[in-house]
Amino acid sequence: MTPEVVVIGQIARDLVLRVGDAPEAGTSASVRSRDEVLGGKGANQAVGVAQLGVPVALLAVVGDDRAGHDLLTHAAADGIDVSHCVVREHARSALVVNVVDDHGQWRYLEDIPEDVQVAEHDVLSSAALLREASSVIVQLQQPARASMAAARLAREAGARVVLDGVPADKDLLACADVLRADAREAEILTGQPVENVAEGVKAGVMLLAHGLDLAVLEVAGHGNVFVSRAGYEFLPHGDAHVVDTTGAGDALVATLTCALSRGQDLRTAARAAVEAAASTTEHAGGRPRLTPGILESRKQP
Repeated sequence: MTPEVVVIGQIARDLVLRVGDAPEAGTSASVRSRDEVLGGKGANQAVGVAQLGVPVALLAVVGDDRAGHDLLTHAAADGIDVSHCVVREHARSALVVNVVDDHGQWRYLEDIPEDVQVAEHDVLSSAALLREASSVIVQLQQPARASMAAARLAREAGARVVLDGVPADKDLLACADVLRADAREAEILTGQPVENVAEGVKAGVMLLAHGLDLAVLEVAGHGNVFVSRAGYEFLPHGDAHVVDTTGAGDALVATLTCALSRGQDLRTAARAAVEAAASTTEHAGGRPRLTPGILESRKQP
């Protein structure tokens, strides 16, 4: 089946450790639970798309080691097309350790070697895949040249280009349709904090001026604002029991992309995306637990 969505981003082993309180220097803490799962922002987004029942391919890089081959096996078992993933010789696959305490605070330890990032030549080798997709998600923790190449190829083919994060070069915004950024990333992009809805709308309008159709920005501690040329929609955080915020943005991006790809209007798509993000905060780790039903139309309250 031809992938409807292509995700370009990181794949990693994700070791999630639950503790009561994170230890201070020179002390220790007992681990209450541990899970090792398929992780990395790119893989989390691809898993979310697959869980929503939308055909998806992942373009990511693993090392030619046991961990890397296991990651691709797990991704394939999740229903992700990994035929365009790269196995890099002599590279070490990425590892992310996520320590989550009982207060919902996380601490990441990341071992992401440079040679398991997606390179420009990896993107160019997968040009045919990008040209066939209806939507391409570019996770911007990858090198700038690779991100630009992916966005341009997808845009030229008429695909919806969704950016996640902070582009190293703002010229990339002119090649995209949608940008999602958390509050910290939004401040980096616009030079101003996004601490309330008015600041979020102002920042979104500034980003639309670069050519975007939609800017989705976190309003720190409050919710998300969806700013388009037709206006804006602010959706506050719900009443989810937050265990770990890891992966909430990935679930939002995956769901929003799928909903728009399936022709939903922005308001309905935004509500589904925020619901998906909230559900992901209710468990430790960034791996989403979504179902196709989340894409069903919702009546406005």
